[in-house]
Amino acid sequence: MSDFREVPRADKGVLRHTAHRYGESELGVPLTFFGPTSGPVDLLLMASMHGDESDSTVALSEALRRVPADALVNPVILAVNPDGILHGTRCNANGVDLNRNWPASNWSPEPVRYKDHGHTVQDIELSTGSAAGSEAETRHLLALVQRLQPRAIVSLHTPLGCIDDPHDSELGRWIAAETRLPLVPDVGYATPGSFGSWCAEQRIPIITWELPTEPLPDVIASHVPVLLKLVTGTHPVGAG
Repeated sequence: MSDFREVPRADKGVLRHTAHRYGESELGVPLTFFGPTSGPVDLLLMASMHGDESDSTVALSEALRRVPADALVNPVILAVNPDGILHGTRCNANGVDLNRNWPASNWSPEPVRYKDHGHTVQDIELSTGSAAGSEAETRHLLALVQRLQPRAIVSLHTPLGCIDDPHDSELGRWIAAETRLPLVPDVGYATPGSFGSWCAEQRIPIITWELPTEPLPDVIASHVPVLLKLVTGTHPVGAG
């Protein structure tokens, strides 16, 4: 762990890190990541598997844009689901919830239901895909994870306001303490075919960081400093 100096504030408006392409979305949008291109790496950080949770992309980008190129030690994916972000939808361009499309043993072909922002009833249906791993975004991310061999993964979502860490890891406890979010073992409902289910079967520790329902400036103020330590490897605890 070493210290680093943030880029000058006047220079942080532009993302200056080199983008590495790892595939294309269903609509042909480049899927990109930043940082190391081969593994094993300590952490892989990602955002916006659900396109209607783009605050997670903004927060992670805010951290990335403050980091000089030589200080970025852990790879970052700003948008797992760029088509969903472009359309403003939870799903990808095929109407598939990417977080239910993973080839885990619990994948189900049954539609998944979710609640709209601000509502409490899960009554909006999305597909889980024609088969497990059917979507381009899923297949390309799976291949990238195998290539980078992360010791742990941190996946940003919104808006549940918690740190979901089924392993109760030291890293999960540290993130929860730093962000003042509750540490929970799960989100309270079944998630068949989720990225977390697949990671568990691959024995890859994963922490799902659910940003809270707060104004974006408040989220940036309280969460970006923690993200900065993770992308630069200056956090005080190990990944595993």
